[in-house]
Amino acid sequence: MSKEYLIEMVEVDCPVCEKTHKIEKRKRETEGIVKGDVVCYEEIFYMCPTTNEEDNEFVTAALMDDNLLRARDAYRHCKGLLTSYEISEIRKHYGVTQNEFSNLLGWGDITVTRYESKTIQDETYDNLMRMVKENPLFALQSLEKHKAKFLEEKFQKIRRKIVERVEESGIHYLKMQEISSVYLNYDKESDLNGYKLLDLEKLASVIGYFAHFVNNLYKVKLMKLLWYADVIHYKRHGKAMVGLVYKHMTYGALPLAYDEIIHLPTIKVEEEIIYDDISYKIVPNAEVNVSKFTLEELNILELICSKFKDYRSREIVDYMHKEKAYRETEPFNIISYELSKELNELS
Repeated sequence: MSKEYLIEMVEVDCPVCEKTHKIEKRKRETEGIVKGDVVCYEEIFYMCPTTNEEDNEFVTAALMDDNLLRARDAYRHCKGLLTSYEISEIRKHYGVTQNEFSNLLGWGDITVTRYESKTIQDETYDNLMRMVKENPLFALQSLEKHKAKFLEEKFQKIRRKIVERVEESGIHYLKMQEISSVYLNYDKESDLNGYKLLDLEKLASVIGYFAHFVNNLYKVKLMKLLWYADVIHYKRHGKAMVGLVYKHMTYGALPLAYDEIIHLPTIKVEEEIIYDDISYKIVPNAEVNVSKFTLEELNILELICSKFKDYRSREIVDYMHKEKAYRETEPFNIISYELSKELNELS
C-alpha cells in the first residue's frame, strides 16, 4: 500500500454516496508511464470517509488533469528538465504572463502556456528558460532583442522589473557564494553534516515552508526549526534533510552561515525594535511549493510546525537546551548528528 496522508477536508457533492458532505482530499505515492518511462509521482484523490466500500475513491476531471501534470513533472525531474511549476515561478519572478514570457524568448504566443499545462519541453528550450532563471542579464538582453513583440508601455514595465531583478540577483548571488564558502570544509558526507552535502535549494524551500506555517518566526526560532528538520530526518533515514552543520551556541543549535541563510530568496527579513533591541522577523517571499518535498519530508515539517508553531523564541531555546545532543556538546563545538538521534518526545 502506498504511503498516504490527508491534505484537507473539503465539502462537495460526493459521487460515491450521492450526498453533500465533507470528504478527504488525500495524497499518495503512485507510478505512471510517461513517454515510455515509469515514473513515481504524488497523486491527489478524494475519499468518501462515510462509505465502507472499497470503491470509495474518486477524482474530478480537473484533478485528473492535475495528476497527469504531476506525472509529467516527475518525468521532467528525472530527465533534469524544469517542471511546470518551476517554469511558472520563473515568469512570475519577472512579473510576466505566459504570453509575455513566450514573446520575451521569441517563441510562439502559446508555447509557455503549453509547457505549464501539458507539453514537455525539449532540452534546447529548457536551457533557454533556465538561463532566464539564473541570469537576469540574459532575460534583459532577450527582452530587448524581441522588443518588437511588445507595446512600448508594456516593454518599459517589464524592463523595469527585470532591472530590479538584476540588482537583487547580485545580492542573492553573493550570499549563496558566502554560504558555499563556509561549507567548503564540509564537502564530504560525514556525521558533521548528517551524511548529506548542503542542498541550498532544499534549504530555501524548508525556510519558505516555515515562514508560511509558523507564527512569531524570528531568526533565533528559525535556526532551531532547521535543526529539528535535519536531525529528525537523520534519525529516521540516516541522512539530514538539508545538510546544515550546527554549533553549540548560547541560544541552542546554530547552523554555520546563519546570517547568510536568512537572505535566501524564499523569505525576506523585517527588522523590528523590541525592548530597544533589533529583532529579525522572517516572512515568506514566495508561495510554498509542497511538491518540492517528499511525503516523509512533509510529515517531518508538519510535525515540527505542530509542535512549535506558537512557541516564542525563548521557549524553543529552553526546549532545545534540554536535548541530549546540546547538553553533551561543548560550547562552540559542532553538534554530532549521531548524538541527535536521542530526541525529546517531539519525534
